[in-house]
Amino acid sequence: MQKLLQVHFDFSGPFGEAMSSQLRELAASINQEPGFIWKIWTENQDRREAGGIYLFASEETAQAYLRMHSARLKALGVSEVSGRIFDVNVALSELNHAGFARGPEPLGAE
Repeated sequence: MQKLLQVHFDFSGPFGEAMSSQLRELAASINQEPGFIWKIWTENQDRREAGGIYLFASEETAQAYLRMHSARLKALGVSEVSGRIFDVNVALSELNHAGFARGPEPLGAE
């Protein structure tokens, strides 16, 4: 069963276009993570926060990614990482236009 992973942490930047430019290689690497389906990047410059909403193929792959990503962020100086894993109600989500059938696409795909 697919699992949604929500990750949130304090972040000093970059934000916006600078984030898009500087973290492009990191974003591309996430596509290679086992069980990864998609990610929505989140940021709030005013509150100095960032994170993401991810969809993984299973509980195990979501947990493994959360462990790896938390360790990576802590190595970069992030003191606290909040990560939560949720079941997805696909029927209701699709009614509200969520796309679960679509898998990862290469960066730059139209």
